Amino acid sequence: MITLIRWILWPVSLIYQCIVWIRNLCYDRGIFKSTTFDIPTIVIGNLAVGGTGKSPMTEYLINLLSPHYRLATLSRGYGRKTKGFYYVQTDSEALQVGDEPLQFKRKFPHITVAVSEDRCAGVRQIMDSHDLILLDDAYQHRKLKPGFSILLLEYRSLHRPVLMLPTGDFRDNFSAIRRADLIVITKCPDHITTEHKRHIEQKIKKYSAAPILYTRIAYDTPLDKIGKAIQSDIVGMDTLLFCGIANPKPLIAYLESKGNKVHPILYRDHHNFTEKDYSHIKQAYERMSSSNKLLLTTEKDFQRLDIMVFENYPLGYIPIKTTFFDEDDKIFDNAVQNYVQQHFVNKP
Repeated sequence: MITLIRWILWPVSLIYQCIVWIRNLCYDRGIFKSTTFDIPTIVIGNLAVGGTGKSPMTEYLINLLSPHYRLATLSRGYGRKTKGFYYVQTDSEALQVGDEPLQFKRKFPHITVAVSEDRCAGVRQIMDSHDLILLDDAYQHRKLKPGFSILLLEYRSLHRPVLMLPTGDFRDNFSAIRRADLIVITKCPDHITTEHKRHIEQKIKKYSAAPILYTRIAYDTPLDKIGKAIQSDIVGMDTLLFCGIANPKPLIAYLESKGNKVHPILYRDHHNFTEKDYSHIKQAYERMSSSNKLLLTTEKDFQRLDIMVFENYPLGYIPIKTTFFDEDDKIFDNAVQNYVQQHFVNKP
């Protein structure tokens, strides 16, 4: 039914595609003005809605760059109920700053994390006290012209027709990849064939000569409510998984591959949990008869929870990280580091 409705809305997708094309043309021709800044600015973005792995890629960059530079991340703060500029603190709430910025701050308390729907205003607010800024999900925010753009494309999306919203999932024309300095194919299967790579690269190289790199998502050790590794082996457990992420299928498949029987309770992306949700989750967990059971969520969902609700429950969450194939991490690291270093070499 949803697919049928999407195809009925195909004329709307054509109109939207035209609007996006005209908007990009106006920026490309200088009719609409973009602002550049005298500080390294790295954008991490995508062309489609949904989970392409921006958060783990941002965390990869934080780990790569923060030991050497005064680094800040700037996000829109999707899902927050506030407007304007905010510095994110470790005790902030997701409703105030968004779940992903809160995750960055709690995971990397030594860096500056800020949110602002106006990226240019946000950069001006923090640029004087930092060496570089990572802009999460700002590929379409063309009022700001970044110094370096990293475009993420999910592997599965490249094997389907490129259709614009609302019929498809793309929010920008595929030709927009020409603005990227690095193109990263995310969430690849563990064994990607040379033939599949060739198919992807033929599609992309019509528009861009940027390096094309390949990554997959790796699931880390599950953590408990206070961030300590869960000591018990989670293999073969009855697992009640509740989450509000764009695509939970890879996580479910991962847990099942470890012999877990997964009982999923799924919500829309960035879902704000209610008392009714908490009650439903706890009741579902209590109905599970197995003594070898686990209550699990994602790291992003964990930021939006009222942890005290689960005070008497063995709640855990599972972090994810980006891992590159072959030697692609060296290509990626060198390209990013060279961009940042070049700025300081050329600075008067």
